Amino acid sequence: MQDGTVTIASQLVELVTNLERDERDTAAGLHELIENGVHHVTGTQYAGITLAEKSRSLCSVAATHRYPMILDAIQNRFSEGPCLAAAWEHHIMHIADLNAEQRWLRYRRYALEQTPIRSILSFELFVDGSSMAALNFYADTPNSFSGESVELGTVYATHIALAWSMMRRQDQFRSALASRDVIGQAKGVIMERFSLDSVGAFELLRRLSQQSNTRLVDIAAALIDSEHPLKHRRR
Repeated sequence: MQDGTVTIASQLVELVTNLERDERDTAAGLHELIENGVHHVTGTQYAGITLAEKSRSLCSVAATHRYPMILDAIQNRFSEGPCLAAAWEHHIMHIADLNAEQRWLRYRRYALEQTPIRSILSFELFVDGSSMAALNFYADTPNSFSGESVELGTVYATHIALAWSMMRRQDQFRSALASRDVIGQAKGVIMERFSLDSVGAFELLRRLSQQSNTRLVDIAAALIDSEHPLKHRRR
């Protein structure tokens, strides 16, 4: 199995590198990674990523089927379940047969009623202050996951955690660039309208932002929107 793990790890490195090169958004990139995991982690039929914060609700960041999303909704409702335990309490949670599980009784009841899932394998992706994420693999048949599944799941969890961090930084960078462009356009409008230089135009935007308690980029976007020629035609 060692050779197989090394091969899959190499494929994951290539996949993550391609995601970075393609500048895929975070949700799309994570979905592609877990789809790959369904094909390679022994016994898996579905996969999903759970994100939660102690002060907010839990949600599915990515899922290959509606069943992982249903299970996340149940965990969110009762604040209990294997994915939460994997992230907050343990690095790995393995449920061989949900029918025989004695923990999280409310979660177990509704999971059995609403899905055919019987085997669950969850891995901590990260715990960052008050937020956490877990990678989850699921199967309808009891005892679907072996030691090989755990080994490969760990490989996927490691690479997905790294990819997520990378893609979130890319998203933040693209957002910063977009904000910079919007603010630049708004400064141009102010400079033309009020005969101000660049510094004066930015200072005016900043004062408007402070006085209205509104983000500077939102003030800028509203100004650009008000200047759009189609706006004036509709009036």
